[in-house]
Amino acid sequence: MNLYTIDTGFFKLDGGAMFGVVPKAIWQKTNPPDERNLCTWANRLLLIEDGSQLVLIDTALGDKQDEKFFGHYFLHGDATLDKSLAKYGFHRDDITDVILTHLHFDHCGGAVMRAGDKLVPAFKNARFWSNEKHWNWALSPNPRERASFLKENILPLEESGQLCFIKEGQPFSANIDIRYAYGHTEAMMLPQIRYKNKTILYMADLLPSVGHIPLPYVMSYDVRPLTTMEERQHYWPEFVDREYILFLEHDPVHACCTLQHTEKGVRLKDTFTLDDLG
Repeated sequence: MNLYTIDTGFFKLDGGAMFGVVPKAIWQKTNPPDERNLCTWANRLLLIEDGSQLVLIDTALGDKQDEKFFGHYFLHGDATLDKSLAKYGFHRDDITDVILTHLHFDHCGGAVMRAGDKLVPAFKNARFWSNEKHWNWALSPNPRERASFLKENILPLEESGQLCFIKEGQPFSANIDIRYAYGHTEAMMLPQIRYKNKTILYMADLLPSVGHIPLPYVMSYDVRPLTTMEERQHYWPEFVDREYILFLEHDPVHACCTLQHTEKGVRLKDTFTLDDLG
């Protein structure tokens, strides 16, 4: 098995929304905002080469929306999904499977692209994996999440016949299990990978960045913030005790981290890249 970090560039979101009830005087120490109170975030994906499977986790925002839409998010940086794939000798047509942790636009927008006047899967040879609970949740969005669940990102996958559902409690493959979290959105999937005698957990929006490690540092985007806190309270000690490597999708600087117990609770231990694992 080989793992590759797929960088797709950066975008910006309101710092207050990203840290919820945490005062700006605190969160700006780890995530300094610009003059508009916007913080920079990464869209960092994970590519897993496992035998005949080439599995991509999440797809970033894509490029099919109009200028007005992207004007809210200030996309920047030179990295793109295709450039990052090419760096490792791959093309998007090589992808066999795409695991969508959840269907918010910054995680699944790149799964669909425009081909003339049609919307089609951006990975023509891939199966796209969601789960039935989250799929149904996304198709009938609540007012809080409606702006994040865009039909043009979702319905073309079903119409193509390439959509598949992972059943809760079942592994994705011999080396990839799926864990679930319900605070950020319904049934968000967290792929857990066995790699070189280590466990790597793709954190999606359960842990957007190292700045979000303390339990109360919960995003305003979470539909069930107390559930997020409970999930972290349950998961964090396990991640420390079992020395899990956490892969960070949105941290603007750090790709991976580990946690440790301290007098103040669970906190950051180390940060590093996948290449540092050897």
